[in-house]
Amino acid sequence: MSDRAERWGFTEGDLITEELTAIKLLGGGAAYEAYLAFDEITYSPVVVKVVRPDQVQSRSTLRGLRREVAALAEINHPVVVRGLRHELAGERPHVVLEQVDGPRLSTLVRRYGPLQAAQYLPLAIDIAAALHYLRHVGYVHLDIKPSNVIMGAPARLIDLSVARRTEDAADLRHLIGTDAYMAPEQCEPGEIHVPGPASDVWGLGATLYHAVTGSPPFAEGDPDAERATDRFPQLAAAAPELPDEVPAAVAKVIHACLAPEPGARPEPADVAGALEPVLARLPRGHLAGFRLGR
Repeated sequence: MSDRAERWGFTEGDLITEELTAIKLLGGGAAYEAYLAFDEITYSPVVVKVVRPDQVQSRSTLRGLRREVAALAEINHPVVVRGLRHELAGERPHVVLEQVDGPRLSTLVRRYGPLQAAQYLPLAIDIAAALHYLRHVGYVHLDIKPSNVIMGAPARLIDLSVARRTEDAADLRHLIGTDAYMAPEQCEPGEIHVPGPASDVWGLGATLYHAVTGSPPFAEGDPDAERATDRFPQLAAAAPELPDEVPAAVAKVIHACLAPEPGARPEPADVAGALEPVLARLPRGHLAGFRLGR
């Protein structure tokens, strides 16, 4: 099948459905395309995640979309993107999501380099609040990374496509996530190494490390390597030290989040509790916007 046949190729003005008019392509992966679109029902811009043409008959892809829809229905937090509606059958299975203004953290760091404390501290506290909530309702995101964080006031966590209920995450026996931001137990899931809420804390630590330094804590390994340690450097080494200008309290939190053993990582509420005093000590002129309190 040609590359063109595997994509919808919607351009501005094309109808995705009778109610959804494409504005522009935002991105996508092997199974989905994401479009900014205008929605005649909410009469506002939305994001439409639509299954690629060659995946419409894929049971695995449709099962994943149903799982994402179920997660969106159960998760309701100010820092997590909301689902608006969905269509799981027909020619173009899709989910409609709220459109969140602001750049992705990955884009911001790529363009401007490491964030200032007044930017990364509210970000970390907001995401920690979301992880505290996810733990409370029994979900694990499993893909916390800079490209899944929208910068704003508050920050927003997006993409629940691989999220699992906590008990389902514990049963995983295959890799799920993004290599450089996967906790060690995600890299070798099994009876001994069990993905769970602490895996998201590791992802928060890796994401915060990226925001503070401009790069992830571990270089990308060889995706074709036979040995797990060659593909996932986080299995064999500790995260590098942070620059001297990073406040000691922040460095301590980041390294605690990146602890190899899940049980050694802090609870999300403890992450927020440790970082809030650092934020409070910043000169008020350095603060921008507002954040979620505990």
